[in-house]
Amino acid sequence: MATQVLSFNTDAELAQAAALAFLHWAMTRRGQTTTVALAGGRITGTFYDAIVAHVLPEQRAALQGLDYFWGDERCVPPESADSNFKLAQDRLFAPLGIPEQRKHRVLGELPPMEAAARIAEELAQFAPIVPGEHPRLDLVLLGMGEDGHVASLFPNAPAEVGESRAIYLPVIGHKPPPQRISLSYPQLHAAADVWVLVAGAGKLAPLRDALGGECSFGLGRMLAGRSKTKIFESVGHGSR
Repeated sequence: MATQVLSFNTDAELAQAAALAFLHWAMTRRGQTTTVALAGGRITGTFYDAIVAHVLPEQRAALQGLDYFWGDERCVPPESADSNFKLAQDRLFAPLGIPEQRKHRVLGELPPMEAAARIAEELAQFAPIVPGEHPRLDLVLLGMGEDGHVASLFPNAPAEVGESRAIYLPVIGHKPPPQRISLSYPQLHAAADVWVLVAGAGKLAPLRDALGGECSFGLGRMLAGRSKTKIFESVGHGSR
């Protein structure tokens, strides 16, 4: 398990560093079919704001050429304040003029099983299949909760969630709204790159547990199945 940890004093410094890294990464993917899975939460919104604040014209064009998916989504309509799509739409897509055909949202207004099946089928059309029959996302961006969860893979989830081989699957979260769609552990393991933005001093203990080998769920289980992961952490205030 090769995990790179980059530490920052504040959430703003974390978001700016991650944004600049993302802009550089996007430039390396110009002219290629490239898939990115986005996250939700406060630090993600701050990350989006930093991208918009620092983007150069040639970088804007590179961002417009990416295909955007999500690591997880709440089962709500796209205009809901709880929607991870809306967060991206308001603070990243609209300011940067991302084309509609590049936005592959989870249809949270549909029944969860149908929404999971549809977005899994769509992802498989854009990402190459790796051994194990999982589409290989080029980059997955994640936050982490104070309980150590990533995407919507929570502690004490039913065994069928932890052992699922699905691409996306319906799950029940610990926070409202409870019904969600999430990438599975095998799908996170299959991604080419995963970056985790961990904001807030209250998350340092579960982060250290995961880095120390706790792998029963969430971040630790995701790290245990990967050869490389990059973590941006801050010891300042903030929450996922």
